[in-house]
Amino acid sequence: NSQFQTKSKKSLSRPGVKNIVLVEGVRTPFLLSGTTYVSSLLHEGLLNKTALPKDAVDYIIYGTVIQEVKTSNIAREAALGAGFSDKTPSHTVTMACISSNQAMTTGVGLIASGQCDTIVAGGVEFMSDVPIRHSRKMRKTMLSLNKAKTLGQRLSLIGGIRMAHLAPELPAVAEFSTAETMGHSADRLAAAFGVTRLEQDEFALRSHTLAKKAQDAGLLEDVISFKVPGRDIVSKDNGIRPSSMEQLAKLKAAFVKPHGTVTAANSSFLTDGASAVLIMSEEKALAMGYKPKAYLRDFVYVSQDPKDQLLLGPAYGTPKVLQRAGLTMADIDVFEFHEAFAGQIMANLKAMDSDWFAQTYMGRTSKVGAPPMEKFNLWGGSLSLGHPFGATGCRLVTTVAHRLRKEGGQYGLVAACAAGGQVSRDHAVCPSTGTVLWGQESGDLSTDTHTVLMGHVYSTPWFSHRKVFLCYRGRIGADKTLLTGRDRPIRQYRFS
Repeated sequence: NSQFQTKSKKSLSRPGVKNIVLVEGVRTPFLLSGTTYVSSLLHEGLLNKTALPKDAVDYIIYGTVIQEVKTSNIAREAALGAGFSDKTPSHTVTMACISSNQAMTTGVGLIASGQCDTIVAGGVEFMSDVPIRHSRKMRKTMLSLNKAKTLGQRLSLIGGIRMAHLAPELPAVAEFSTAETMGHSADRLAAAFGVTRLEQDEFALRSHTLAKKAQDAGLLEDVISFKVPGRDIVSKDNGIRPSSMEQLAKLKAAFVKPHGTVTAANSSFLTDGASAVLIMSEEKALAMGYKPKAYLRDFVYVSQDPKDQLLLGPAYGTPKVLQRAGLTMADIDVFEFHEAFAGQIMANLKAMDSDWFAQTYMGRTSKVGAPPMEKFNLWGGSLSLGHPFGATGCRLVTTVAHRLRKEGGQYGLVAACAAGGQVSRDHAVCPSTGTVLWGQESGDLSTDTHTVLMGHVYSTPWFSHRKVFLCYRGRIGADKTLLTGRDRPIRQYRFS
């Protein structure tokens, strides 16, 4: 273990537990959906950068979110398309934006249990050609037509088709349990934590600026060139677009209109892309002559209320994985968080840095602390690099490994939130100002009640500037109590 360590921190190896290592990580360029990948199937392009004999892989696991109906087990199709042995079992997992995290940790479990020594894990998302279904009534009619035995039965069914039956049914963009889009949730979360539009735009600009700098410096070495059938070779991400604060300020709210703070620029964009990692037991890797990039030491998954805490997973998961590893935030050299929305990142950082939040919502005595920005997402993130739902996890882990080696660090931490209020926390070990309240007031503050609009945060004469309130459309009573907003209670956060 010591041959890889670059600092004098403690080792996390445990007696009797296999060391599991990341040997290599690769990905296609992440491209804006609807651009170059528009006519391809990305599973056809799974490549191997290690010269590993393809029959040496014990198992292949892939993550994806929106299933391609012709290849429901994308892992198997990717394996066969890439020339892996047809004797290698493969399966596909789905866990929203942490699908490839789940693929990797499933592989870690197989190695730890002694079932396998060599795993290829990865993820893919192809937003340029999502499956679109017929309406339920049309599907029912078509199935009935297939079973009809006489011409009369068929004509009767066809005669019952109406124009409304022809309306297509697109993949849902909203949470199944709440019927709310993630962007809407992000806007509410940002408002609840007093994250301003300015803060979100500044973070988005930071992401794009750092990504461009890393791309120009050749630091994104996990990106491999990809030949699109019938088109050009693509070799770099095409969503990195540094702008200016003046340009970002011109954009209108994308979800909570007209006064929301989440815009197209401070949100991650729909992306096509694929990623893969080679995970092995350390013993096997060294026997085959590989020099591991990182140890994969620990991970946790947590879930929260998908209604009001949909994107707060990183704040909940960080203390748990650190506690399991016996580490503190100060021990971590590299942080890589999935940037679904700038407001989501800033809200999580504020939650992590709040004693009140830790005590009230997590049952902890004190805050875990926010990651120092000089260690945080220094090569850009999902806001700039792109976010193929099923592929981002592998990018995060590979980036941590590369940054640790480049920066001479030892411990790295990955976090990614996901739909359903879930989060993955992976822990990799390298081998070698005040709250600003905003909003527009509705009604007279001197009257008995005060209307609060969805996504707005208010400072009223009754409450100090260190409290923020949020609801769909509710009322704050004259007795300073919070009344129910629509069908849900108002969520309230206070910061000490």
